[in-house]
Order: sequence, then C-alpha cells, then structure tokens
Amino acid sequence: MNPARTESGRRPSIGGSVAYLLLNLPVGIVGFVFLVTMLAVGVSTAIIWVGVPLLAVTILATRGAARLERARIYALLDSYIHLPYRPLPEEGQKERWKARLKDSATWKDVTYFLLLFPIGIAQFVITVTLWAAALGLTTLPIYYRFLPEGAYYFPAWDVRWFTVDSVVSALPWAALGVLLLGVSAVVCRGIATAHARFAELMLGPGREREESDASFPGTATMSPVAG
Repeated sequence: MNPARTESGRRPSIGGSVAYLLLNLPVGIVGFVFLVTMLAVGVSTAIIWVGVPLLAVTILATRGAARLERARIYALLDSYIHLPYRPLPEEGQKERWKARLKDSATWKDVTYFLLLFPIGIAQFVITVTLWAAALGLTTLPIYYRFLPEGAYYFPAWDVRWFTVDSVVSALPWAALGVLLLGVSAVVCRGIATAHARFAELMLGPGREREESDASFPGTATMSPVAG
C-alpha cells in the first residue's frame, strides 16, 4: 500500500462515505446473524465437544472478516488500520489457540461486528432519508407533472399546505433540495469519518499496544504472521 495514504484521520470522499454507510447494514446483518448463531450453537454444544470446532471456526472467521473490513475501510474511507494481532507461537496448535483467545484484538473484532448491526441500521436510515429528500426536492421541477393531477402537494395528498403545479412554484423547493444535498454530503462524510475512528479503535492495535510492541518487540520464537 502507498505509505503516503496510510495515515488515519483523512477525510473520506463523499461517494466513498455514502457507499460505506449504505453497505454497513447488510454487512452488519450478516456479521450479527453469523456470530449470534455460531456462538449460541457452539456454547450450547461445547459440553459434548461438538461446539468446540464451531467456536474455533467462529473465531477464525471473525478475524478473517475483520481483515476484510479493514480493507473495505481503506478502499472507501481512505483510512488504513494496522493489524492489531499479536504474533502466534511457531509450534503447537494448543499454544497458538491460547494466544488467539488471550489476544484482546480477537474479542474486539467480535464486539465490532455485533455493534455494526445496530450502528448500520441508524447509518442506513440517516443516509437514505437525507439523500432521498434532497434528490426528490432537487428534481421536483422535472417530475411534478407526472404525478397524479400533475401536481405535488406538501406535506401530503390530503393535506395540501403547499401546491407545486408549475416550474416556477417548484424552483424554491429545488433550491431547498440543492441546499439539502450539501447538508447530506457534510453529514454523511462526518458520520463516515466518525465511524472510521471507531473502527480504528476497535479493529486497530491501539496506542497502548503500539507502545507495548515498541518496548517489547517479538522474539524469534514467534511467527511474524498473526493468524
């Protein structure tokens, strides 16, 4: 990756922000359903050892999904998040699994995907509402004539406080729509920036981990790749 673009805190593009916020809902749904289902089944059947491999698959899948999420954040929000995982021991699956389970980054990944579902709902609703209202008002001078009776009534069909039945009467609403487009862009970019910082907190190494790794670098007995 380009080192010049690995700094966090960069302002994401408007298009990238909107795309990311809209995708958070389906990603959050998939992550939440997968985790709740696998954890519930795994924990409930762990007593007969059937759940142990299910829980192991859940941990590995979550860490893999977190890597994809970091890539998605970098691609759409231009914010690079360093891998937070501690190196694993070179030999012994038992020791490697102990390292995974003791690593706080594993559980932060799980927490992130559980929280992404409710967060994604709120972000999706805000994004769709703002842009639908803005685009609807901006294009009102074009499509009002195709509505029933060739007019647009505000706030509702049976409550006609304002009537738009000509281009002239639609222009003030279009101007309001243009203003709302600007507001939508600012709001969505702000939400996306805040989410990128939240993701960096949950999916990144954190300041304490970086300071710890700098003070106590890994030894030769540890694998350079955190799996």
